[in-house]
Amino acid sequence: MNRTRWCFERHTAYTNLRASRVHWDTLPTVLRVGPYRLFFYSADRDEPPHVHIEREEGKAKFWLEPVRLEKSSGFSRAELGRIERLVAEDAVCLLRSWHEYFGG
Repeated sequence: MNRTRWCFERHTAYTNLRASRVHWDTLPTVLRVGPYRLFFYSADRDEPPHVHIEREEGKAKFWLEPVRLEKSSGFSRAELGRIERLVAEDAVCLLRSWHEYFGG
């Protein structure tokens, strides 16, 4: 699967986002894997670390510590299993991205 990793390049981009005072309703994409976009809602800073996943009409939210599904719509059970494996494979990178972005 085609995988675009942002985790190692995004620190400068997020620093610049904060410095330019972009609205906190931005949706920073932290990883793209095949048809999936993994991102944070910037307003979610008071929740435990998690990531949102979208593909076309499908949406899901996974907690990162430990990796587990919180909610979903539009994905089959089999596809959610594949997505959970993708999140688990990149959990370290996603957690690092969460803490860098939210300053924790």
